[in-house]
Amino acid sequence: MSQLDRSRVSFSPLTSCLPLKRAIVLPVLLLILGLSWGFAPASALARTAAESISPPTPAQSIQPYLDRVVREVTEFRLTNGMKFIVLERHQAPVISFLTYANVGGADEPDGKTGVAHFLEHLAFKGTTRIGTTDYKAEAPLLDRLDQLSEQIQAATRQGQKATVDRLQAEFARVEADAEKLVKQNEIGRIVEQAGGVGLNANTSTDATRYFYSFPSNKLELWMSLESERFLEPVFREFYKEKDVILEERRLRTDNSPIGQMIEAFSEVAFKVHPYHRPVIGYNKDIQGLTRKDVQEFYATHYAPNNLTIAVVGDVNPTVVKQLAQTYFGRYKAKAAPPEVVATEPAQTAPREVTLKLKTQPWYLEGYHRPALNHPDNAIYDMIGSILSDGRTSRLYKSLVEKQQLALGAQGFSGFPGNKFPNLLLFYALTAPGHTVDELATALRAEIDRLKTEPVSAQELDRVKIQARAELLRSLDSNMGLAEALLEYEVKTGSWRNLFKQLDDIAAVTAGDIQRVAQATFVPQNRTIGKLMPED
Repeated sequence: MSQLDRSRVSFSPLTSCLPLKRAIVLPVLLLILGLSWGFAPASALARTAAESISPPTPAQSIQPYLDRVVREVTEFRLTNGMKFIVLERHQAPVISFLTYANVGGADEPDGKTGVAHFLEHLAFKGTTRIGTTDYKAEAPLLDRLDQLSEQIQAATRQGQKATVDRLQAEFARVEADAEKLVKQNEIGRIVEQAGGVGLNANTSTDATRYFYSFPSNKLELWMSLESERFLEPVFREFYKEKDVILEERRLRTDNSPIGQMIEAFSEVAFKVHPYHRPVIGYNKDIQGLTRKDVQEFYATHYAPNNLTIAVVGDVNPTVVKQLAQTYFGRYKAKAAPPEVVATEPAQTAPREVTLKLKTQPWYLEGYHRPALNHPDNAIYDMIGSILSDGRTSRLYKSLVEKQQLALGAQGFSGFPGNKFPNLLLFYALTAPGHTVDELATALRAEIDRLKTEPVSAQELDRVKIQARAELLRSLDSNMGLAEALLEYEVKTGSWRNLFKQLDDIAAVTAGDIQRVAQATFVPQNRTIGKLMPED
């Protein structure tokens, strides 16, 4: 997440691929997992943007509304490969914009974890014209900082303390000189002064997203700002931002028992696929990243053909296309970035990891499942809903209410992402006087019920209604629509697949659930995590 909003919270690693279920997770785990979100003040513009769609209620027919949305979508691709999806919504004079970079933690080179998230932070630092009073004077200072940083590391490795002290003193002087030329948060001020809200970004295992909303008469201003931000970025204040990210990691992982468990659990559950690495990166890797590393990662993955943009709101698609060609057409075409080719082999035996820390006991249990674009995706979502979606779910009613073994029991489908094969993950916080082994037995009993007892028609109807309501909630704002359209466009090949999700959900039968449960919930496909108190 950008440094624009330091009152940050985190979202689950399910990368908001709506209308997939957004897990209702325990607050403490919510702070650890996945991508970070910033929340803008609830201004009048923000409220108008949220209310401008007006989808039907769950009790009303949704198909006419979806048909109308589909008719109002326009898509085009520039000659350099950049794609735009435009959705006209004229109920309010507001436009929401989302730039979707098809690159996340899974795309990082070994030894350079955290570079995607680092780049997201630096994307708010400006360009050769924005964020500086004199770039010609600033540029050599930035280069000198890079040189000094390398020299400090070399002298440190050689144990030359006097040299290190001298270089650090010079580094501090040069950094102070460079800081005098910086216009702090100039992009944010321009957006705010023009009536924009919600300027922020997030990074997940699968993607990086940049987003905010403007009054509809500021369409060209957005085109100018966003195109320049990725055309001529300057990754200034690199070393200050490195300290910010290291502190973020300390807060989220190093000083958090459940954060350490999630990292250890992922490394055990995934042996080959980069899903085993944390999005924020490992401490050693973050400390070793250079501005050159970020620049090379940007040059490779922020190619026009790897960026997709959604424009949703009070717009004219013809005008959007004309402005896009003017501003984003300046980008030079590049070769397609490398794709993730590592494939996680099938798990052949149970896996387990145990950590002993100063904490309450937690229990985690995960099972491998296929990616979002698999034909059984809706079935996996239904299984996740039956077991762990809210207070009516089986895990909550059994482990929390009836047996009182847990203070909370939840889970979700799509950990830590869903672009590639991933996990169904369940977790519970042990109630006082009970053990993780008791939780494991009770949780396993509920999972086994799906394998041996067909789900009742009433329960299946309930989760289908919940899924339908979740789809509606995902479409209740311009930004929600922008996000959903881009997730399906990039991850499944077409935004239209978003609107096929209802048919897939409606087609799920009790037999489908039992079939998938029997194939998935087997010991050799299971990974267990036990977080135990030190004493």
